[in-house]
Amino acid sequence: MQKTRCSMTLILVAFSAFALPLNADTIYQATAEGRQRVIQSDAIVIHQDSSILIYKHFDLPDMRVEKVQLSRGSLPYTVIISSSLQRQSIVDLWKRFGYTASVTDSSGKTTQVFDAYIDYYPPGGRGSLLVAVSAVTSIPLLLNSGAADVQDFSKIARVDFQNGEIKLTFTNGHVEQGKYLMPTNQPAEARFLGITDKYNPSSDEVFDFSEPLSHLKSIVFQQ
Repeated sequence: MQKTRCSMTLILVAFSAFALPLNADTIYQATAEGRQRVIQSDAIVIHQDSSILIYKHFDLPDMRVEKVQLSRGSLPYTVIISSSLQRQSIVDLWKRFGYTASVTDSSGKTTQVFDAYIDYYPPGGRGSLLVAVSAVTSIPLLLNSGAADVQDFSKIARVDFQNGEIKLTFTNGHVEQGKYLMPTNQPAEARFLGITDKYNPSSDEVFDFSEPLSHLKSIVFQQ
């Protein structure tokens, strides 16, 4: 996603202003000089043992919640775990900065999804692809004209799905129509993911909403 340096700075300042009072999980690492440096603040640690440390945090450049795994080496990590209330506050904070959408599935059920993104799975939505494909916050289309286009969520007002076709309506009123352009030739499905109001802050996953695009009727982004 293209951003100006100014807009990114404003987001970072805003994020810090909200985050500092919350005292969420903070991860420190000892330096070679014996000092403590902050590796990550405003995170939620979901696993730690003698060999690894796994936590979730909101990644501003990728505009979504991500999971990070750190290997414990010779320089030890220290973790300050926050309360359940503080962890819920962090999830509420994450919701302010990701993409929010009202998602209607083929049965007519509508769900509000925060920190939305698209990721790719084997058919059936379980396991991992043999070749890694990065998650995205954009929609790639093979247009009916034969050209290809990729549009970021920030430019899209709504997405409509019908008979294998996708219609994008942009915030400026422009419309494009075509088929979803998969980034891999191996069997895979694109799924729309994110968190809902029922998301458990202690969950091992970074989402609690996951539906194949083929099961959706529409996505309306909150601008």
